[in-house]
Amino acid sequence: MEAPRARTPQAVLFACGHNAVRSPMAESLLQQMFPQGVYVRSAGVKKGELDPFAVAVMAEFGQDISGHKPQTFEELEDWEGLNFDLIITLSPEAHHKALDLTRTLAADVEYWPTHDPTGTSGNREQKLAAYREVCDGLLLRIRRRFTKAGAANL
Repeated sequence: MEAPRARTPQAVLFACGHNAVRSPMAESLLQQMFPQGVYVRSAGVKKGELDPFAVAVMAEFGQDISGHKPQTFEELEDWEGLNFDLIITLSPEAHHKALDLTRTLAADVEYWPTHDPTGTSGNREQKLAAYREVCDGLLLRIRRRFTKAGAANL
């Protein structure tokens, strides 16, 4: 069951395993949808390296995530704190971490199980197709969760 849509959260954190594919994609998509209205960040349970396939797929959407620096929950907390209304987790390990954090944070947590495309085998086009599928799924969920009729500018 999805959370009520009574109001759009003011600060959203997307979280996944390594902050290298899914959460940076989601961060960029939501930021594009609400450039001034919502504070959006992403983090991972562990620190990864930004995935070049994620960068390529987001460029197809006209979004540049090439400057994204993957970070952990702890690094984000050290840099700016964890003052989020909503934490959206995209992997089981991130969900467990977020639930742990809610012992001391007043944040809602939503779990959006999202496939990790990094294990996809095949040629470049097959791999890109897997990343596009993840991006399309995230965009659909974000539109459904944060807008009533879909964002006009995406």
